Amino acid sequence: MITVVGWDGSELSAKAVERLHEARLVVGPDAIIGQLTLTAQTASDEALLQILDDHLEHGEGPAVVIAEGDPGFFGVVRTLRAHGIKPEVLPATSLVTRAFACAGLNWEDALVVAPSGPRQLNRAVNACRAHPKVALLVAPGVGPGEIARELAPTTPRALIVCEDLGGPDERVTHSRMGEATTRPWKDPDVVLVIDPLHQAKEPSWVAGAQPGPAEWALPFESRLPSEVRAYILAKLGPRLGDLVWDVGAGVGEIAVECARMGAAVVAVEREEESCAKLRANVLHHGVKVALTRGQAPPALEPLPDPDAVFVGGGGPDVVMACAARGPRSLVCALRTVEQVAAVLERLREQGYRGEGTQILASKLTLNPDGSHRLTAADPVFVVHATPMHTA
Repeated sequence: MITVVGWDGSELSAKAVERLHEARLVVGPDAIIGQLTLTAQTASDEALLQILDDHLEHGEGPAVVIAEGDPGFFGVVRTLRAHGIKPEVLPATSLVTRAFACAGLNWEDALVVAPSGPRQLNRAVNACRAHPKVALLVAPGVGPGEIARELAPTTPRALIVCEDLGGPDERVTHSRMGEATTRPWKDPDVVLVIDPLHQAKEPSWVAGAQPGPAEWALPFESRLPSEVRAYILAKLGPRLGDLVWDVGAGVGEIAVECARMGAAVVAVEREEESCAKLRANVLHHGVKVALTRGQAPPALEPLPDPDAVFVGGGGPDVVMACAARGPRSLVCALRTVEQVAAVLERLREQGYRGEGTQILASKLTLNPDGSHRLTAADPVFVVHATPMHTA
């Protein structure tokens, strides 16, 4: 039998003590094993699966795996089951539960992210940009300094850094983002990333990320018909963990819809009147959109790399500047077929495979005599492109 015992620094349950007493082998972090009085053989968990395989092969009796907190929550239970081991699990309080308790905050509305390393830093940061309350389980290369550095200056957040939870040096620090990038941290376990300006709406029936919007292509006063916007959103595929650029954002109809779907969004717009309407739309829909007022391409240079881009204005040079940043999906709206051919050719030069689609929507209109007619909107050409190497 393999038993996984969660440890949070408090007294172990009677059942956990019994399993440790019966065990012939106890595997876990050296720091935890060193605090326990054990009679069984012990081993570090650095080569956990190999150690357990050897133990099981020789039929040497029960073994216990010690893990921090709740091992079924982003923990070792997933690793063991993927390896074909079905353990008994005796959990302790998870790090996330303890972190929010130490901060005196409820957390049913929190998003929990657990990046495995620096390669997933961007997705964790984008979740923090889009969601007002995030618990980050710290990993090598993804901690308070890295998160604060990526969020600043476009996304102000309060950070609560929880170090050595359950240990002798437990410390909970409320930190400004600038401080988080410079001060040394000792064994941080969890970083709570909080939007201090967020005001919760009615209580939700689901924990964490909220359900997606009930409909797409809202009735905006927009230059793009709703049918065109629905197609654009389908090709952008905005989702939690993504960063979407809306370049030439106008009144923000695409930016707002992407934010409603859980993506982090940066809107780039040069006209002050449009910026004012964009801000009003963002407030009306209760979403988070970072607004950069300026002319593209120069306004794009300081922005973090996007996962998806919509170009609503600016011409081929802006489209190419966006493609140079390597998004997985790039969509632009054009007015003439000649523009489509030119943009597709230049996208191929940037290593993108694209396709052009003309969208012409006709609305059913009621005549004075009670009959109906179709009223066509102006046609719009939409180019959708993806990197050739991912196709």
